[in-house]
Amino acid sequence: MLKLVLQGIRTRWVTLAGSFLALALGVGIIATTGLALAATFDGPDQAPERFAAAPVVVRGADQVRVRTSIGVRTQKLTDPRPVPAEVAARLAGLGHTAVDRSFTVSGGDAVGHPWPVAPATPYRLLSGRAPAASGEVVVAAGEGAVGDRIALTTPAGRGRWTVTGTVRPASFEHAVFFTEADAARLSPDIDAVVVHAAPAKVRAAVRAGSGLAVLTGDERRRADPDPDRDAQALVSVNALLGTAAGITAFVSVFVVASTFSFAVAQRRREFGLLRMAGATPGQVRRLVYAEAALVGLLASAAGCRLGLSGAPRLASWMVQEGLAPRWFTIGEQNWPLHTAFWTGLAVALAGAVAAAHRAGRVRPAEALRDAAVDSGTMPPVRVALGAAVLLTGAVLVVLGLVQDPAGLLKRKTYTTQPMLLIVGCALFAPVLVRPAIRLLTWVPARLPAATGLLVRENASAGLRRTAAVAAPVLVTVALAASLMGTKATIDAAKAAEARGQVTADFLALGEHAGVSQAFMDRARRVPGARVSASRATSVTVLEEGTALIRSDARAVDPADAATVSALPVVAGRLADLDDRSIVVNEEWAEHRVGARVRVWLGDGREVTLRIAAVLAVGTGDNGVYLTPRNAAGAPVDRVGIAVRAGADRQTVGRGLSEAGRATGTEVLTREEWAATLVKGGGSTRTGLLMILAIALVYTGIALANTQVMATADRVRDFAVLRLAGATKAQVLRLAGAEALAVVAVGAGLGGAVAAVNLLGVRAALGRLDVPGAAVVVPWEAVGSVVAVSAALAVVFAALPAAVALRTRPVELAGARE
Repeated sequence: MLKLVLQGIRTRWVTLAGSFLALALGVGIIATTGLALAATFDGPDQAPERFAAAPVVVRGADQVRVRTSIGVRTQKLTDPRPVPAEVAARLAGLGHTAVDRSFTVSGGDAVGHPWPVAPATPYRLLSGRAPAASGEVVVAAGEGAVGDRIALTTPAGRGRWTVTGTVRPASFEHAVFFTEADAARLSPDIDAVVVHAAPAKVRAAVRAGSGLAVLTGDERRRADPDPDRDAQALVSVNALLGTAAGITAFVSVFVVASTFSFAVAQRRREFGLLRMAGATPGQVRRLVYAEAALVGLLASAAGCRLGLSGAPRLASWMVQEGLAPRWFTIGEQNWPLHTAFWTGLAVALAGAVAAAHRAGRVRPAEALRDAAVDSGTMPPVRVALGAAVLLTGAVLVVLGLVQDPAGLLKRKTYTTQPMLLIVGCALFAPVLVRPAIRLLTWVPARLPAATGLLVRENASAGLRRTAAVAAPVLVTVALAASLMGTKATIDAAKAAEARGQVTADFLALGEHAGVSQAFMDRARRVPGARVSASRATSVTVLEEGTALIRSDARAVDPADAATVSALPVVAGRLADLDDRSIVVNEEWAEHRVGARVRVWLGDGREVTLRIAAVLAVGTGDNGVYLTPRNAAGAPVDRVGIAVRAGADRQTVGRGLSEAGRATGTEVLTREEWAATLVKGGGSTRTGLLMILAIALVYTGIALANTQVMATADRVRDFAVLRLAGATKAQVLRLAGAEALAVVAVGAGLGGAVAAVNLLGVRAALGRLDVPGAAVVVPWEAVGSVVAVSAALAVVFAALPAAVALRTRPVELAGARE
């Protein structure tokens, strides 16, 4: 048996080369993503950064801790409360202390601190001296030289400051140091206190229940800028790599199974001869399994080696793209390689199951057949499997629309659920391609030239060949249109929803730095301008007695908010919002107007508030609304300005622009702000593009392999055409036209599947009453996939045909398998 297998591989190496490449690539990607995933499970412990040299740090607690029936649950706070002045005074009695006040500088790109806290940080003077007088600062090297007068935007507005020294830059922030008096004037709240005293004495001075945390050792990392950013980045890395690995496994099984199936269909006469020579069906099946196992072993070994080389490069790329923390590297783990190797072998054997079963059913009489028309291309098992997958996908979509339309808009759902419809349609490809090819070639087949007719008949007669080429194109086009289209559609819907809810004529934004009080004071003095400031904060609620759920919230003045916004209120009134109430959305477990809910505010305070109004769920961005009193510590991050009735819009705009220039605040019109909502793709788009690149590589392998095998099997057809008077150029054009037609069929079927997926997303948006929601088709991504697929199909159809046509037609016509 082994000798027969090796002889078969030697004579059919071209047939198996595509399977080897696809499987080796699949194992390589699984090994690469597995090694990267393993690195996320065991990340290195990060040392404190900002207060690396501080013995004890006291700051507001950044977590809310709630005891439940299943243990203590925690949730991050967005607005930790400041350290009270009286507590700072008590701490000063224990020993030397340094007060830290952090505030944004120059549009949020830098962070201001008082110089006395610098000894507790990694910053050390490289040149010059510490700031001593008002108006003096120390900056990072490269941001200015000693003696320079630099322009900085602080909470007090825009001004010029004198550089008296420079420090070594830090990787975690861009720091600017001020005198202690200037820092206290610019940011009165105390964010942290560095204490040189015994931790036990510090804890006694702080007192339990004060909402403050005493940090020592590695806990000091909680005082770093965004201490959870690495953990959040690793969660995104896990989701991205897990999705990529899953799609890779699916596509590799699909490509390998298609390759083996097509190869078995081409070898019907060979298997028939083996049966006539006395081979049993079991022996024929074992022959196919043995070939698959040998290819699987070799390809898996090659793939693991590829993974070892690719994992460090993937980690480096993810760090460069900002998808992973800067320290992210690949560790020494063996289990991902074992998983990838045995997965590859299992994929090879699984892909050969259907082919081996079909090979075992070949009758001895098949050796005498010489028919060119495929029959029985859809066995009952494939029909049943395809129907089950399609039905499951359709049921999940319908259930999602009925029970949880908002769930269909979540990334985990829209990156995985469409796969069911795509797989189902790919399984039915042999049934779908015949009517599709006849529809596509209906007009060309009726033209005087014979090319259209020959394309139609050849593609219809070789259904297995046609389906094997169309199926990977179907999968890749459907993936591109579904994934990219769904994300673009949801992003556009979110932007449309936001545009509809904001009615302000002008907006000033301070997402990172906050909008300064100086700008708001100047804006209120502009004739005809009505100013409404709002703050981004959060609330946390305990659901079902066990889960702490944090929701984004916005603090507004109800009277002013009505002039610059139009919220989708479904019950109650926004005007009823006061310091003892809250506005929630329909996703909350309790969302009856008048009901009372216990929540923890962004600074950790526990309060019970009455529900004043309920908002529609929308795309998921309709959060909670509070009054400014319940958002202590949250900076103003958005200011909406409405033009009063009778006032001139251009005059108001000029006045606001002058206020913005004077305070370093960017003022946008409503139209300019709306344009920013649809810019950028973020890490999700980058991850989707990576997945599509993987799928496109597989499509290229499948197309090349199938076209080479199919063309080698059609040399007699080409010879007959040459003997009938066709020139070599005409035969090559025919081969290219067939390839283009089949790619067009695959693209059309993939587009139809994607249309169903996108219509499901549109229906979900409609169920959520999102205004102005429209389907966005990613023409650029789809066009690129189709163009690459068409080019590969034509090249790998024409090249083998050109090689075959070098032999005289009479010799080719007399050739036998």
